[in-house]
Amino acid sequence: MIVTFILVAAGLVGATGLILGMFLGVASEKFKVEVDETEAKVRAALPGNNCGACGFPGCDGCAKAIATGAAPVNQCPVGGAPVAEKIAAIMGTNASGETADKKVAYVRCQGDCDKAKQAFHYTGIADCRDLAVVPNGSEKECPYSCCGYGTCVKACKFDAIHIVNGVAKVDKEKCVACGACVKACPKHIIDFVPYKKKHIVSCQNHLKGKAVKDACAVGCIACGMCEKNCPFDAIHVIDGLAVMNDKCKDCGICAQKCPTGAITGKRPVKPAAPKAPAPAAAATEAKASAPAPAEKPAEQPKDITPANA
Repeated sequence: MIVTFILVAAGLVGATGLILGMFLGVASEKFKVEVDETEAKVRAALPGNNCGACGFPGCDGCAKAIATGAAPVNQCPVGGAPVAEKIAAIMGTNASGETADKKVAYVRCQGDCDKAKQAFHYTGIADCRDLAVVPNGSEKECPYSCCGYGTCVKACKFDAIHIVNGVAKVDKEKCVACGACVKACPKHIIDFVPYKKKHIVSCQNHLKGKAVKDACAVGCIACGMCEKNCPFDAIHVIDGLAVMNDKCKDCGICAQKCPTGAITGKRPVKPAAPKAPAPAAAATEAKASAPAPAEKPAEQPKDITPANA
């Protein structure tokens, strides 16, 4: 009897499994979603960070956009040129000349511990987001300054940003423009700039000129010297802060004219050439340095002995 029950139970389980398997097999064929092979290959070529820096919801969205032609082959800023070339080969196009200029994160603040005045000393959780909610939002006098507690450092997966003397600094060689630090910064002073960009307004302070000078030695005081001297109409003072536009040729005139150094890339002043000495002094110096004339050998007395001596 027991054996019969076991056999019946095993038969029922086996039959149920067989029926369900057949049903799932038919359903998978009936309701299967067609997969674009090109999209799958593009997705495999992407780095898989799912950072969203490309402007799409992760690598899947980016792959679909590239495969359908809604995005260029160089849409992924993390992969850069190598990934763009792989995707171009998959898409049957040429990536030459299509790779966009690499962009990197940049912290628009130079107010480190030596240049910015201290307002108070914060004691609490070492996180910029916690410091940002206290009055002034920073230990420094400048309310727009970098907090310096490394929330951006913790967010970066590529070890591309570090706190140096109280201010976050980006290593552009390691930065992949994933945008994690941009999202993490509570002061919103981190954004993207072209990799080759040399001259950047490194300040976000919108206060009046005197208030800026009282808070930081390298803040933008909205004096307008950059705007007046730019030959390309590429920089304007807007809401108390110098702002560059796409017309910038990176000539560096604005950086040279900025009285506070708020615009980075100022060329060092060349040492003055030594002045030529005055003619009289030069003649005296030349005379003094001229070698003394060689002494003539003493004349020997003539032999006056008579020939018949």
